[in-house]
Amino acid sequence: MLEIREVKTRREQREFVKLPLKLYKGDPYYVPMLYSGEFAIFKPDHPFNKVCDTVCYTAYKDGEPAGRIQGIIQREANRKWDQKRVRFTRFDCIDDEEVAAALFAKVESWAKDKGMEEFVGPLGYSDLEREGLLIEGFDQPQTFEEQYNYPYYQRLIEAYGFGKDVDWLESRLYEPAEDSEQMIELGQKMLRRYGLRVYQAKTLNELLSEHVDKIFDLIDKTYSRLYGTMPLSDEIVDNYVKDFKMIVRAQDVMMLYDSSDNLVGFALMFPSIAEAVRKSRGYITPAFLARFLKAKKHPEIIDLALIGILPEWEAKGVAAVMIALLMKMLKESDLDHLETNLILEDNYHMQNLLKRFKREQNKRRRCFKKQIG
Repeated sequence: MLEIREVKTRREQREFVKLPLKLYKGDPYYVPMLYSGEFAIFKPDHPFNKVCDTVCYTAYKDGEPAGRIQGIIQREANRKWDQKRVRFTRFDCIDDEEVAAALFAKVESWAKDKGMEEFVGPLGYSDLEREGLLIEGFDQPQTFEEQYNYPYYQRLIEAYGFGKDVDWLESRLYEPAEDSEQMIELGQKMLRRYGLRVYQAKTLNELLSEHVDKIFDLIDKTYSRLYGTMPLSDEIVDNYVKDFKMIVRAQDVMMLYDSSDNLVGFALMFPSIAEAVRKSRGYITPAFLARFLKAKKHPEIIDLALIGILPEWEAKGVAAVMIALLMKMLKESDLDHLETNLILEDNYHMQNLLKRFKREQNKRRRCFKKQIG
């Protein structure tokens, strides 16, 4: 017997949040979200719930949780792109097309009643959240910032009628064997030519109090052309800052300022905490905190989360300066490599810049789309 139930009670919320922990138990690649943080999506005062309509469903087969899904109508994104789209996210399911189809049908029906015309996903509340379905790279270590899923998910999604909308690529970046010195010197020449200075905050408090607003303003300007983006309110930015400050270190945010003290570019990196989170299964325990603090203080891998360059400076080739600075950092550190997060397949400018590194493109993620019938 199959039943699809809307998540309403506290018990249903716990079952919704715990379902992937059971589904992926023992999997060496799955990195969960932090368990306690997931409950925030159910709070009416969550910043995104003020600009989104959302619903969560859990599928029960023979009385046991067998799948889950969240539907999101991102009103700000729909307004910006002149679309009538519903997003799906937090989709997890046993290998059963009937269960998956029932979950998708519930969200589709809910969205159709609200006038939506397209069904897309996996996409979260914004492009700063986990997005895309892993379709290549199932044997690769995952970053904490992105979602792992079983290979059969693609079949379940396509069986319901979804097709490709966009793909993102992820890469492992190593110091190039030959021309890193030339690239680093070129970066230094461009800094001098344009009167730019590289700055890294001395403390996390300085980063948060003096630079973070400028960084998010630059994110809004540089990422506004990219797929699925929308303006972020001050309240939403504050919510992200609260999450990011737990992970980020002052030295992992590289900033470029011009001679008038305007921020023109940045690179945001995180120490990889994926293994610490994976071992704790998303629970914050004393053992997790010990592993987390060790990973943060002495990271073996750095996740390259975001690079942002103002469009007028990107046209001058300043993105290459940031690549040179990252190359210099990698050369002077004990790190073996950097792990990138999602970069759109057709973001050719960034894809070409990353070719300056010795690059291993090791993961691909996809957002799917279908028309609502």
